[in-house]
Amino acid sequence: MIDFTIFINFVLHIDQYLNIIVQKFGLGTYIVLFTIIFAETGFVFTPFLPGDSLIFVAGTFASQGILNVFVLFLILSLAAVLGDSINYSIGKFLGPRVFKEKSKYFKKEYLLKTETFYEKHGAKTIILARFIPIIRTFAPFVAGIGKMDYFKFLGYNVFGAFLWVGLFAFGGYFFGNISFVQENFSLVILVIILTSFIPGIIEFIKHKMKKKHI
Repeated sequence: MIDFTIFINFVLHIDQYLNIIVQKFGLGTYIVLFTIIFAETGFVFTPFLPGDSLIFVAGTFASQGILNVFVLFLILSLAAVLGDSINYSIGKFLGPRVFKEKSKYFKKEYLLKTETFYEKHGAKTIILARFIPIIRTFAPFVAGIGKMDYFKFLGYNVFGAFLWVGLFAFGGYFFGNISFVQENFSLVILVIILTSFIPGIIEFIKHKMKKKHI
């Protein structure tokens, strides 16, 4: 089982851990960061990885000359695009097998609803999901299950990845050296995490309100 105390400590003090990684791996830090972002977006069993805060902190390191912000942007964008593409492929490959079998949880109607939802809200779902922890890990998987057209998915995937990585990497780069941010880094990370859940909460409330009026 995951020790949540250790995990929370890691997330809130991710700058200290990244500093250890930089000292130990040097330029290999880019590979470590690539792997983490790729894993978070590419596999449905790793949604707990701290994508938003990690990219922001990496951006602050770039502002200090420890990393290169443009290399960071390109490498992490590539990791996010490849991760979502792999996740989509896994969903597309496993989805039909799962829904062919008689199951209490994987009913055919769920697949049909997924296909309808992605045809109607595909762009908004794939792009906005980038900014919502956990949801961003499952969105491409469900898109694959729903057999969303891959090239349509890829366009949203690339745009969403560049927007997501760019916002947090350059956000860290331009604002990470502000004295308030440096003095209250754990608080800033916590705010980033909590803020990232707001779109999901809003959509959940809207869904509940809509069901009440039906």
